[in-house]
Amino acid sequence: MSEASVILSSTITCPICRFKATETMPLDACQHFYECKGCGAILRPKVGDCCVFCSYGTVPCPPMQAQGRGERE
Repeated sequence: MSEASVILSSTITCPICRFKATETMPLDACQHFYECKGCGAILRPKVGDCCVFCSYGTVPCPPMQAQGRGERE
């Protein structure tokens, strides 16, 4: 996947309150913590995932996209 086709926006859904927020992901790093804007919970990646976007987002993080993981449904 080329850098031009990397998606930088992902909608995170909080597993606690189901609040959704669209966020811009860092291009070259994984985000290990995220504070829910609905309930204030601190989200961490699920076991086996590198970051909160891979666990709770609609699109995996850019490093994972570069490894071939595409957009989720």
